[in-house]
Amino acid sequence: MGARKPEDIRTVALVSHGGAGKTSLSEAMLFDSGAIARMGRVDDKNTVSDFDPEEQKRSISINSSLCTFSYKDKTIHLIDTPGFSDFYFEQRAPMRVVDAAIVAINATAGVEVQTRKAWDFAEEFQVATLFYVSKVDKEHSDFEAALKDVQASLSNKALPLMLPIGKEASFKGVVNVITGKSYTYKGDGTKDFTEGDTPADMKDAVARARDELIERIVEADDDMMMRYLDGEALPLEELEETLRKAVIARIVFPVIPGASVPNIGVVQIMDAIASYFPSPLDMQPRLALRSDSEETVEVTPDINAPFMSLCFKVMVDPYVGRLSFIRVFSGQLSSDHTIYNVIKGAEERISSFRFMRGKEGTESKEIILGDIVAIPKLDSTTVGDTLSVKGQENRFPEIKLPKPVYSLAVFPKSRADEDKLGNAVRKILEEDKTLKFAKYADTGDSILSGMGDMHLDIALSRIKDRYKVDLETKVPKVAYRETIKKTAKAQGKYKKQTGGRGQYGDVHFELSPRERGSAITFEDKVVGGVVPKNFIPAAEKGLRESAQKGVLAGYPAVDFNCAIFDGSYHDVDSSEMAFKIAASMAFKKAFIAASPILIEPIMNIYVTVPEDCVGDVMGDLNSRRGRIMGIDPAGKLQIVKAQCPQAELFRYAIILRSLTSGRGSFSMESSHYEEVPPDIAKKVIDAAEKVSDDEE
Repeated sequence: MGARKPEDIRTVALVSHGGAGKTSLSEAMLFDSGAIARMGRVDDKNTVSDFDPEEQKRSISINSSLCTFSYKDKTIHLIDTPGFSDFYFEQRAPMRVVDAAIVAINATAGVEVQTRKAWDFAEEFQVATLFYVSKVDKEHSDFEAALKDVQASLSNKALPLMLPIGKEASFKGVVNVITGKSYTYKGDGTKDFTEGDTPADMKDAVARARDELIERIVEADDDMMMRYLDGEALPLEELEETLRKAVIARIVFPVIPGASVPNIGVVQIMDAIASYFPSPLDMQPRLALRSDSEETVEVTPDINAPFMSLCFKVMVDPYVGRLSFIRVFSGQLSSDHTIYNVIKGAEERISSFRFMRGKEGTESKEIILGDIVAIPKLDSTTVGDTLSVKGQENRFPEIKLPKPVYSLAVFPKSRADEDKLGNAVRKILEEDKTLKFAKYADTGDSILSGMGDMHLDIALSRIKDRYKVDLETKVPKVAYRETIKKTAKAQGKYKKQTGGRGQYGDVHFELSPRERGSAITFEDKVVGGVVPKNFIPAAEKGLRESAQKGVLAGYPAVDFNCAIFDGSYHDVDSSEMAFKIAASMAFKKAFIAASPILIEPIMNIYVTVPEDCVGDVMGDLNSRRGRIMGIDPAGKLQIVKAQCPQAELFRYAIILRSLTSGRGSFSMESSHYEEVPPDIAKKVIDAAEKVSDDEE
């Protein structure tokens, strides 16, 4: 692959909001580089990077896809990522391992919600960035408006390296503002173009853009800046060398217009990757953690240093099996060595390294600094693991996983499905770390959670197709709790005589409320030995077992103190079981007398939306019994902060998508419990009683 030297390697992520044209750009790059003979189309379901059956069925990218190819003696590892919010981890994880990014901006829409998320990742990981204004050939496209939007919303360092020739249907090429050369395309999908001079009607615009770009470029070189300020004409070769420095230092973010399907401007993007994007050797050292502490150490990009890499993706191939995708940050390794998982403390044998192009792989016996490859059949390796060689124990920080925002209760359709469910879920969770699966004893639900309804729909489809497990789904039950509002006392006396040895237990309880989240405490206030010490633990156990199923609707009782302060016993008939039963009786009586209430989980929710959607979102949250806690600006977007009952949020991912036409995103986390309003509490209690009656 390429020259196989670190200085000739480029690692690039394609990121954007959904529908901005990343996959079409990836396809055009592969075609223009000669890696493929025919350019596929998303609508025709034949692109290299969208090979998953679920992607082809929906005509969207779901997984990040690695496409490695050669161009101008450079090895380019290009990762095409999804743009929809349900799959944003498949965008964030690759951004952790690349040195540069292309952020695609739809020329008809400008900066969108996930565009900002993609930019946030570029900022977080400090990668060199190029903005690709796509679909300039489409009706209602506006390069100037998209450029201004990027500069206002994301960064004023975004400056055009190329300007479009024509607009909408008349868009036919680009002009390089540094060189003044124009590139006019046929627009028929071929990569053929005619090189010429700047069109006469564009000379003023190109001159202005050139001056503005050079003024920013020279910030990367003090000597050049002094010469520029002195009015010296700067040689083109020096300008381009300094532009590369400026791009690597994130002083400039070049902007290039184009149209991927007719293949206009794509070659110029590839030239920019080869000429201006950093090689692994240009990057700052990565931070790692020592094996025995949280102390940080620097991992220098050095081919002669010990081998260190990070796994950022795991994929299950139907033919090859499990593939672990890694980025090499130092050193080199051949396939006749073993690889050491620092996190798991396990060595694994390597069969080969695979340079991937979509689902196809080319095998190699050696990988070097900067490479991104897949390794088949690493059993213990998961996303976030550091892979090294035995004796090198430093580890990279883990890849942060997003918290799920959408959940479904799942039920096997048959006994056969139930038997196979555990294995199917385990395998799907290994591949997709943003999915969570848990069984909740207090509600009886098995909950599958993810980033949205589409995410879970795809997961369920894969479970069915791959592992032949058919699941039904329902909205999960809310994890209500029961508690009390005042103090009350009650006696529980259990006495049973059956001809032989009887049963006798007698306790007096006082229940009093505690703060939310403080659980249950048990206090022994018995004096004078009226209840022997050896029966006190049995009474506490009886209380706690009974509290697991409260008296209002069968939900766990929480946040109260129980004091046992009196009772009696029988020398012969008293037993631990009798005191457990007596305690259960006393608890239920006292709980009913202590003004019991139902409480529900409240979530903190953070909704990121365009400004024109804020009113609709706030109104909807208010209708869901939400409380608006504040609004924070985020460029052109607004973050609405609120607290809302969990019961109102199970389908919020779908609601928000409808409210904002797909432009909104949100995250949420558990906050606390609050009392359920009486009218809603009555419905919950009545429903619980109906279920209880049906079961009897």
